[in-house]
Amino acid sequence: MQTAPQTIVRIERTERPWGWYETVSEAPGHKIKRIGVLPGQRISLQKHAQRAEHWVVVRGTASVTLGEQSIDLTVGQHCDIALGQVHRLTNVTTQPVEIVEVQFGTYLGEDDITRLGDDYGRA
Repeated sequence: MQTAPQTIVRIERTERPWGWYETVSEAPGHKIKRIGVLPGQRISLQKHAQRAEHWVVVRGTASVTLGEQSIDLTVGQHCDIALGQVHRLTNVTTQPVEIVEVQFGTYLGEDDITRLGDDYGRA
């Protein structure tokens, strides 16, 4: 009988200049995070070489860049970010935005980020 891979459950809040994220759970092949973006802030314009992502808005209105397209998503709406797709989450409102992010891929480390633009001087 095979046993299922063990899921690691931990909630650690990591502060960033644009807001915060928490890793909710992690198992081989996927990771689940909660991400909060403060009013008037945005994450890096970025892409990933080893993972795809699925974002669901759970609070506020998120302005999402997907390649050349920009869409606004409200609570309950979602988008898919393909492997290698350029993307960004922006909060243009006066209220916090929160999403749940599900990452899928062979490698899910924080160093799998290629930043193409960053308001905070990070490479």
